[in-house]
Amino acid sequence: MGLSAMSDLAKLETEILGAIAAASDEAALEAVRVGALGKKGSISALLATLGKMSPDERKTEGAKINLAKDKVTEALTARRDILKNAALDARLASETIDVTLPTRETPAEQGRIHPLSQVMDELTAIFADMGFSIAEGPDIETDEYNFTKLNFPEGHPAREMHDTFFFNRKEDGSRPLLRTHTSPVQVRTMLSQKPPIRVICPGRTYRIDSDATHTPQFHQVEGLVIDKGSHLGHLKWILAEFCKAFFEVDNVNMKFRPSFFPFTEPSLEVDIQCRRDKGEIRFGEGEDWLEILGCGMVHPNVLRACGIDPDVYQGFAWGMGIDRIAMLKYGINDLRQMFESDTRWINHYGFKPLDVPTLAGGLSS
Repeated sequence: MGLSAMSDLAKLETEILGAIAAASDEAALEAVRVGALGKKGSISALLATLGKMSPDERKTEGAKINLAKDKVTEALTARRDILKNAALDARLASETIDVTLPTRETPAEQGRIHPLSQVMDELTAIFADMGFSIAEGPDIETDEYNFTKLNFPEGHPAREMHDTFFFNRKEDGSRPLLRTHTSPVQVRTMLSQKPPIRVICPGRTYRIDSDATHTPQFHQVEGLVIDKGSHLGHLKWILAEFCKAFFEVDNVNMKFRPSFFPFTEPSLEVDIQCRRDKGEIRFGEGEDWLEILGCGMVHPNVLRACGIDPDVYQGFAWGMGIDRIAMLKYGINDLRQMFESDTRWINHYGFKPLDVPTLAGGLSS
């Protein structure tokens, strides 16, 4: 090999090493390797010429070409390691997972049950345990079911106690309305079932009223028992057992005061003993009293209007605001917050979907 061949080898080596250093990824580096060391590569071509040389030339030239080949191989290996590490770093950066972040909550943990829905489930659990079934009726009622059959005669002043949402009159002169209480469900139950009857009627009700303790739409639950031997003693026991179970206390002192409702006679309002302390209300202790519901024996006129003989059957009924008892139990101080759809409020006061109230497991545990 002459001087020109040696300078050609040095130039070739420099070019190949430069190409190796410039390779930006492993694919480009592989192309350089094939171009130099592959079957048709430039260094492989030089090695192929050794067979035509004399033994002395082969010894010296072969050593030089092999030295160039070794340098290229080393450079390829070093560059491949650098590119591999760079590719790994890039992949780690793009696929990074911060294991210190908390995992996302499942929908069952994120969702919240509204306190009103929860309290309705609590009511159902308590009264179902006493043998009551659930009765429901339409929100849009007739004057007949909402007032007349409940012993509110035409022009009766008690009708004015209920600030009613009326619809426009129909052609036949009737005027539908949004029910002002769930008592029409009791009427529908008495008209469709024969005694003995034992039902509770939870549902939405409507009156024209709005402040911190009243909203135009609210919720009530009413209870009705019709049987031959029903009396006020049974009513008192049911209400006492309900209050103990609902407020989760061992003892509740109750005060029954005479009152007036057109559909019951005698009519009573019920106060329960409580203690007000730093904005909280504790039941079953203290010197205060809080009115929570109205009740009484079903008026004979109501029984008659529903096709039940008051000389054979008698019964009792009661009604209470679900929103009100929910506020008392869970410390909610403004009724309007229940209907504002504020996610912060529902996250604070709401219940997890799997917190199903049962008497055995504790209503609100």
